[in-house]
Amino acid sequence: MNYRMITQMLGRVITIEAALLAVPMAVSLIYGESPLPFLYVMALCALVGGALWRVKPVNHDMYAREGFAIVALAWIILSAFGALPFVISGEIPNFLDALFETVSGFTTTGATILRDVETMGKGCMFWRCFTHWVGGMGVLVFIMAILPMSGEYSMHIMRAEVPGPVVGKLVPRARKTAGILYLIYVAMTVAEIILLCCGGMSLYEAMIHTFSTAGTGGFSNRAASAGGFQSVYIEMVIAVFMLLFGVNFNLYFFVATGRWKEALKSRELWVYLGVIAFATLTIGYNILPLMGSWGQSLRYSFFQVNSIITTTGMSTINYDPWPEYSRTVIVLLTFLGACAGSTGGGIKVSRMMILFKSAKAEIARLLRPRSVNKVRMDGRSVDEKTVKCTLVFTFLYVAIVLAGTLIVSLDGFDFTTNFTSALTCVSNVGPGLNIVGPAGNFAEFSYLSKGVLTLCMLLGRLEIFPVLILFAPSLWKKS
Repeated sequence: MNYRMITQMLGRVITIEAALLAVPMAVSLIYGESPLPFLYVMALCALVGGALWRVKPVNHDMYAREGFAIVALAWIILSAFGALPFVISGEIPNFLDALFETVSGFTTTGATILRDVETMGKGCMFWRCFTHWVGGMGVLVFIMAILPMSGEYSMHIMRAEVPGPVVGKLVPRARKTAGILYLIYVAMTVAEIILLCCGGMSLYEAMIHTFSTAGTGGFSNRAASAGGFQSVYIEMVIAVFMLLFGVNFNLYFFVATGRWKEALKSRELWVYLGVIAFATLTIGYNILPLMGSWGQSLRYSFFQVNSIITTTGMSTINYDPWPEYSRTVIVLLTFLGACAGSTGGGIKVSRMMILFKSAKAEIARLLRPRSVNKVRMDGRSVDEKTVKCTLVFTFLYVAIVLAGTLIVSLDGFDFTTNFTSALTCVSNVGPGLNIVGPAGNFAEFSYLSKGVLTLCMLLGRLEIFPVLILFAPSLWKKS
């Protein structure tokens, strides 16, 4: 284990966080609020980060285990420091509550312990939503895009942090790949901000709602979320961008470089769009008696389907009273998630496709033992290692949801609340059903449950393995 390399990388992360905190501090100054909570934490981050950054590695080699360790530790440390402005400002006085909120922000979950979000100051609210944008594409990917990375093994960081079963380079150098991904991310972010401003939003609200959309996080400065604007235009802009941010960003690179056919060959993309269309139409039909017209029905179903499948978690209506079919589809979409290589969470469409194709191949193998049945995606064979990893990941995913449900049930809430709270945190969606529905929050849970759900959010965003590997004794051996 290259401890000096890990220490230096963590120093970079903490120092970059100091720079990021300058943005909400500026917002606080613009709105006449005290910048001191951000200034204090900036100074602390700069001091600690600078000291760690000065550690010189003996060698700059970075292998898979260093990549996993750096990613997992970076997200934990980033969240711990990121929670301090909420505590110092008094907006969230309890550190564990502030940590829950901050982890929810960076992991783009959107679960909240706040009972009245509209009383929060402008600076802290901006930081709360800005964490979605920073965490959406990945903190380490962001650092790779702006700072030179040592060695040729930085791809291990991308593989450990970018969601999905397979991560590859768009161009030969990993740093350039990170830069391309962030260029696309920034361009889409700016486009949504402009469109929301055209719909009557202030620049401040357009920015924080775009941060939440881009990171597929879901935080809002309004108790009614996106529904608080009572604007079909704003709802549709956010819904469409949620859909777009749930697409594999590699496909946007193909489109930008004129490789349209390659982008359109993605089976995952068509399955993703097909699921959205099916869920929107069937839920729309199911809630038609409640809405009174097809227009209203499709308006709300389209928004909520995109919000849940992309794991954004914004809402325009309280869907808790909807019929059981609609609630069941919402839970299933929470499991499914968006595309690999997007800012969304969940199991991912590509993994579900691999599982389905694996089951199909196994049935064919049972019927014809001598036949060769390979799992194929977009015309290429999926290697056995990826199939095995997908099976193990899905098993661990379900096991963590069930374990989280069991521990949370000690608080004495109903099963639906317990199950959907664990599921929504592992899937990084935010709202669940009943107490944790779109009109509720996580404030009533015990500190034990909040701690478990915080861990669930980290496990879900980092796709389980980087966090679990931290507990493996063999990881920390020098050899």
